[in-house]
Amino acid sequence: MAFDFATPVERRCPDGGWSSKKWHRYGDDVLPLWVADMDFRSPPAVIDALERRVAHGVYGYAQVPEGLKAALCAWSRHHYGWAIDPRWQQWLPGVVPALHLASLALTRPGDGVLTVTPIYPPFLSVARHTGRLAQQAALAPPKAPDAGWRLDLEALEAAITPETRLLLWCQPHNPTGRVWRDNELAGLADLAVRHDLYVVSDELHCDLLLDEGARHRPLAAAYPELAARTVTLWAPSKTFNLAGLSTACAVIPNPALRKRFSAAAAGLVPDCNVLGLAAAEAAYARGEPWRQALLETLRGHRVRLEEYVARWPGVSMSPPESTYLAWLDMREAGLGDSPQQALLEKAGVALSDGADFGSPGFARLNFGTTAAQLTAALERMDALLRG
Repeated sequence: MAFDFATPVERRCPDGGWSSKKWHRYGDDVLPLWVADMDFRSPPAVIDALERRVAHGVYGYAQVPEGLKAALCAWSRHHYGWAIDPRWQQWLPGVVPALHLASLALTRPGDGVLTVTPIYPPFLSVARHTGRLAQQAALAPPKAPDAGWRLDLEALEAAITPETRLLLWCQPHNPTGRVWRDNELAGLADLAVRHDLYVVSDELHCDLLLDEGARHRPLAAAYPELAARTVTLWAPSKTFNLAGLSTACAVIPNPALRKRFSAAAAGLVPDCNVLGLAAAEAAYARGEPWRQALLETLRGHRVRLEEYVARWPGVSMSPPESTYLAWLDMREAGLGDSPQQALLEKAGVALSDGADFGSPGFARLNFGTTAAQLTAALERMDALLRG
């Protein structure tokens, strides 16, 4: 089956008929490659399921369908080799709320919440929002332009204190696109057990591994000693471009942790919306052909991006191994203290500011758009960076 990833979809509606945070944040002359929101229509199977659900005409409170639970179990078994129990699934409206709920459920005020930087910005605010102690450890930067970021296990252990209770982990990694190696994950597992840490593993981009033959290994499945202390977060939002439907799942094998997580959610977060549940079930049950076509498109876009970055003075990038996000080191590009702001003002291209991820001088670029839109933005950047 052929899917269209080439035709631009109009996301700026002149009469306000729909809204897009990505496309409406900046002026009409700006090409947005910032927030992690693709410009592709979602899978036909998802659109069909939503049309059927909308046609029903009643949108009252919903329970999580047994079909959705079964679809996620089948997806995990087939794609990750992990046989999860439907009872482990805790569905909720988003991964960011889940990060905060985990902090509330698994730690006490004043406990340490540790993460590595650079990192998806909400990770950096969890401790502050929940009255905990924010702790950070830096990743090891690439040793060469084509090398990857690495987990610095010594730095991570040095950041652990007697107050540390929770590690917020991200795999594959946002923003670097790194797929962590077995030795890195084994070291992480050892640290978590030795220091008696709970782990929240955000695996939101795990179905977007870009290298041929790559297979995701959930942290809790790869290291059974972590299963009882780990909350795994999944969602169809990034893979199938469903972010606005706000539906995610926390997979929690330990019944005691699951009970604490559910108790923390009570009264704080609403149930998932009916359309998000319908879309999630369709995506996991019938979205695989579309996902495979998407991966081919993203691989081509990654190649195009690499070609441009290679000729930009003072700019380097470790080719992302996953996601549709690229992490650009622009500290030597001659664009001042904020390359993101310079690109916005001088080139009309909006990227995400690396300072928000804990790394000033970097920028995150979203290449999950059509080839025509990506090329237009890269040409604008090229004119500035090589001008």
